[in-house]
Amino acid sequence: MDKNIFEIVEDVLKTREKYVSEDNKLLKAIVYSDVMTMNNELLTLLLSNEQIKERFFENVNGTLVFDKQKFAWFIESKEFLPDSYTRYTNKIGLTHNGDFISKSNDVVLDFPYKDCVLEGGQDKDDQKRKEIFYNETIASDEITKMLAPKVFTNAKRYTKDGIEENIAFDENDNLIVKGNNLIVLSSLLKKYEGQVKCIYIDPPYYFSVKKDEDTFAYNSNFKLSSWLVFMKNRLEIAKRLLSDDGALFVQISDDGVGELHCLLKDIFGVENFINKITVKTKSPSGFASVNPGVFETAEYILAFAKNKRNWKYNIQYVESGYDTNYKSVVVNKNDPAEKWIIRNIVDVLAEERGYDNAKSIRDALGKVVVNELISEYALNNADSVFRYTAIGNNAGQIVVDIRNKSREEPEKIFTVKRDGQYTVYIHKGQEIAFYSKKLHEVDGKIVPSMQVSNIWIDTPYEGIANEGGVTLKGGKKPEKLIRRIIEMASNRGDLILDYHLGSGTTCAVAHKTGRRYIGIEQMDYIQDMTVERMKKVIEGEQGGISKSVNWNGGGYFVYCELLENANTLIYIIKSTTEDSILEVKNAIFSDERIVPYITREELNKADAEFENLSFEEKKKSLISLVDKNKLYVNYSDMDDQTFNVTEEDKRFTKSFYEEV
Repeated sequence: MDKNIFEIVEDVLKTREKYVSEDNKLLKAIVYSDVMTMNNELLTLLLSNEQIKERFFENVNGTLVFDKQKFAWFIESKEFLPDSYTRYTNKIGLTHNGDFISKSNDVVLDFPYKDCVLEGGQDKDDQKRKEIFYNETIASDEITKMLAPKVFTNAKRYTKDGIEENIAFDENDNLIVKGNNLIVLSSLLKKYEGQVKCIYIDPPYYFSVKKDEDTFAYNSNFKLSSWLVFMKNRLEIAKRLLSDDGALFVQISDDGVGELHCLLKDIFGVENFINKITVKTKSPSGFASVNPGVFETAEYILAFAKNKRNWKYNIQYVESGYDTNYKSVVVNKNDPAEKWIIRNIVDVLAEERGYDNAKSIRDALGKVVVNELISEYALNNADSVFRYTAIGNNAGQIVVDIRNKSREEPEKIFTVKRDGQYTVYIHKGQEIAFYSKKLHEVDGKIVPSMQVSNIWIDTPYEGIANEGGVTLKGGKKPEKLIRRIIEMASNRGDLILDYHLGSGTTCAVAHKTGRRYIGIEQMDYIQDMTVERMKKVIEGEQGGISKSVNWNGGGYFVYCELLENANTLIYIIKSTTEDSILEVKNAIFSDERIVPYITREELNKADAEFENLSFEEKKKSLISLVDKNKLYVNYSDMDDQTFNVTEEDKRFTKSFYEEV
């Protein structure tokens, strides 16, 4: 095999004694210093090799100009003097020589290692084991069919009456799909582009330092750059799926939030930024801070609209408690306003309970009890209880004129009726604001409330491990949190999407609140956790938000999978043991579903390097060999007898793509 550019540069540099250590290792620091100072000896050495000359020198009007920054990046890259794993992938030609930054059209695929496919909560021994979440960058010029529409298999419709098989897809079906989310998203475009009203995702977080509380099966193992490309690929398709009045909500931790925010601005546009919401996810007591500084008790939700001018916010409220400014009451509200009698609430309470005045009831019952009685009275008489509020000069000329007149006649109550607006009552130059306007339904109860802000502390994470009837100790989101997002960004009947579905919270909440939904998950627990949770929702389980939305069960959803092709090789690789890894390697080497540009001869020559890899690196290298264009069966190949697509799968797939 011909030497690649990395080996060529190393060999040329080693011809100079000053760049070589006693154990024959290249002294990169000395080389780097000479690069920065444009050392003549180094430049002469580099020019002696035509391949190096062609790659790092430019001919400008007959003069050769050295690109020192490019060469500096080159010698600092992981491909130059790499570890054993990188050395092996270089040898079999899986890296892009000379490409140090991923091109904007590259794609990152992710493959969870078998040991990651666990129940979400792990015991302490599980947490000590280093878990691998493979991710691989696929260059744009290697992607031909990977993102084309795929064939669906194993389609079932779950209803309250049982499971329906051999089905056709219906426009009203809710959908849960198992498969790589990037590829599923691409398949959805044909049917759902421009139709999704709200997307919520809780993706694998980028962690600069692994967090002990991250017990979810998606234990991240991304470099920041790979993670951002991973996010970018999916966000770009998500944007296309959104309706013009739709919005995306992404939940993220401290690590990566700044970089992700910049990425979202780039994809959606700065002008379409809605909010950055801070969510309290835990309390500081009981654990130590990972980093110097204050305890990390929050995560963030970044919200962007596809087109903010068309996005409509449904106002959300949070319980606020009794506002002591509402201390007056109209005791004869049904009479004409000019005959209203106004009293202090505490005086009314004292009279009703046989006390002489406000002081005597406070002395007898205590301030705390009296305040509770006032709060209860205000809630039960909200249409009559009020507070005075100031009227500004911009309130409208008629209102301002009546305000001024009211100051001159303070004993009188004035009424201002306005077309299409509420009636304004004015007394002593101020507006009478009734308590009823402060009451809204929150969690199924009518309570005093205020509009929700961008700091959420009322969506507790404590005690949600078993919410929805499935157990997950970490990584799970409260149904109350997801309900708020869905209700602020959509209406009943709208389509919701979550392409990092996890335990199924988003679909569960969408189902209970009357939305349509699509959920995507590639992890194997989708059957035991996600589908089981949704079956319980249909049966009428009473966890999460069920009681507050009066959920009693019903509805249906369709579960299906992408029909696998080369993806089965990845499962084989992930599940192999150290004893069987060589047998699996030999099978992979001879399989027609590996990348077509590597010959068997080249693979055999690299065998010595393969032996030097760790067990995890061997798995990773074998996964890299699998042709990602062949992970799943393409819709265009559905009738190819090679793939043995059943008539049931053909029927469902055709009905999904509306080509029956």
